[in-house]
Amino acid sequence: MTEKSKKYLFGAGDDSASTLLSWWKGLEHDRGERAILRRAKTPTEVVFSPAYHWLLGQLQQEGYKVNRESLAVAAGLAAHVKEDNEIKNMAEQMASIKASGSGARVSDLRFRRLLAVNQREELYPLMLRVICLLDGKVNLVSLANAVYWWNERTRKDWAYDYYKTAPKAEK
Repeated sequence: MTEKSKKYLFGAGDDSASTLLSWWKGLEHDRGERAILRRAKTPTEVVFSPAYHWLLGQLQQEGYKVNRESLAVAAGLAAHVKEDNEIKNMAEQMASIKASGSGARVSDLRFRRLLAVNQREELYPLMLRVICLLDGKVNLVSLANAVYWWNERTRKDWAYDYYKTAPKAEK
């Protein structure tokens, strides 16, 4: 087992985050592949994209042990990101105030529904909607990290970050 396979894939400061960002930026130059990924309605359909396999191969070549199904969710959602917003993590972005000033960008109810999901197949369409609500401007590494490692710890961390940031009316 190589040293990288022990690391936390898409963790802060990990090389895998740089690989993901490079791959995502490369989609700008290959709009056909980005379109294929955007049309994918499920993570299974993402697996049918050559761009997904390029990312998978690149991570494996760098020595990472990759969960292919989790990576498909992250890659499919990444294709919908229009702008990488590194200022806040995903949960904080969801809790940020709408431009109209009337509550969080992602409502408390929608957020709680998201936290109730255990399966990545169910998570995928809900996260597509969240990306849309955030106008495609999300923290790409935070998104990939969360959906790749979607578990109780992730959901708890999101709850802490969302509710510390959410407007008072949403709490």
